[in-house]
Formats: sequence, structure tokens, C-alpha cells
Amino acid sequence: MASTPVSVSGAAALPLPPARTADSNKGTYGRVLIVAGSRGMSGAAALAGLGALRGGAGLVELATPIGVQAIVAAIETSWLTTGLPEDSEGRLSAEASKTLANRFESASAVAIGSGWGLSEGTRTLAAKLVAECPCPMVVDADALNALADLPDVWRKAVAPRIITPHPGEFARLLKTTVSDVQTDRSGKAKAFAETHSLVVVLKGTGSVITDGTRLVVNSTGNPGMATGGTGDVLTGLIAALLAQ
Repeated sequence: MASTPVSVSGAAALPLPPARTADSNKGTYGRVLIVAGSRGMSGAAALAGLGALRGGAGLVELATPIGVQAIVAAIETSWLTTGLPEDSEGRLSAEASKTLANRFESASAVAIGSGWGLSEGTRTLAAKLVAECPCPMVVDADALNALADLPDVWRKAVAPRIITPHPGEFARLLKTTVSDVQTDRSGKAKAFAETHSLVVVLKGTGSVITDGTRLVVNSTGNPGMATGGTGDVLTGLIAALLAQ
């Protein structure tokens, strides 16, 4: 299927991928920490991890509920795994923040939300990680849903944040409808990014990427991407680019 070029507003050109020098090593390209998964959603963690590996991260660590750690570890031998406290339903517990605080020290970039599920524990965890994690962070999926009722949390962030909502998730953040989001994707994404001092990647046909000043609409892609897991891969890929 033929693709048309991306359109760019307020940016001179799209950046090139990071250079790969002959004398580099795994430490050169950063370490990605992905906090993902729950019982029955180990695949979301794995897809995000694979996206980070394919995106060129030097090291990838997947932090998952301890009940699915062995499953995630068996999917790909190239990544590290860390088991986190979980609740009775196999979702991340708020207590996971204590373990993660130690893992942040060696991370270059962090991604959260893929396959989490929703609970009071994940809501508390999402708010704490977004506000306190000292690393650049990608926030996706159920981490976004967990924060839908906490609009002020973004202002507390101590490092750059990138959110990657699909229209439904973005509608929850804006307290509106999907149809309302779709009527002005660029305008709503740009306004949210500017208000909350973050980067929005609004997924869907004509994905919008904006920091509130610059804006890019990606007109490439095809309906083959309309399948479960592509968002998880994107989360890992963006985290890999952040780490580099």
C-alpha cells in the first residue's frame, strides 16, 4: 500500500535515528525499564519489550507482577526481568513502587501501563510513578486510564513525559467523547500537551505527535495495524528512542 509523507507543522524536519558507531556497546544505547503486564496480559509486556529491543535499546528490563515473571522471561532471553508485588487478581500492587524506585537508578527511560488492568493499586502506582520517577517516561494504556481522574498529576512530574493514548483513552483524559476527540484531533492534542507540559502521541489514522508547539501528523500506516498489541510495541519503541 502506498504511503504519503508525514506532514510537519512548526518543525523544520523530522529527526534522524540515533547513529550507531563502530566502537559502541550496549551501554551506549541506554537501558529501558518497562513496567507492564498482569495475569492474563503477559503478552502486552512482551510486545512492549520486543518493541524496545527492535528500537535499538542497549538493555531492556521488564518489571512485571511476580506471578507472570517466569512467563515473560521465557518469551525472550535478551531481556532482564524483575518480579513486582501483585494483588489477589494478579495486577500490580501499589507496593511495587518501592522496588521500582531502586530500578530507576540504572534506567535511561521508563515505560508504564501496558497490560496493567485497573484497580486502586494501579491507580496509586500510576500517580506515584508519573510524579516521582526521575527518568523520561512513556505512559500508555491502563496507566492513562488510571490517571483519568487525576488531571493535576502531570504538573508534578519531575522529568519529561510522553503519553500515547488512542482516541478512547484520550477522551477519558479530556472527559469528553471519542467523536468529539476525532473532530479536532490536532487541536485537542496540542492544547493538552501545552497545558500539561508533555508530549502527546494521539494514535489512530493520522497519528498526531505534538509538544504543544510543534506538531506532526503521520499519514503513513495501514489498516493492518488495527490489531491488539500494536500500541504496546509502539510504547516500547518510543522508550528505546528516549533511552538513546
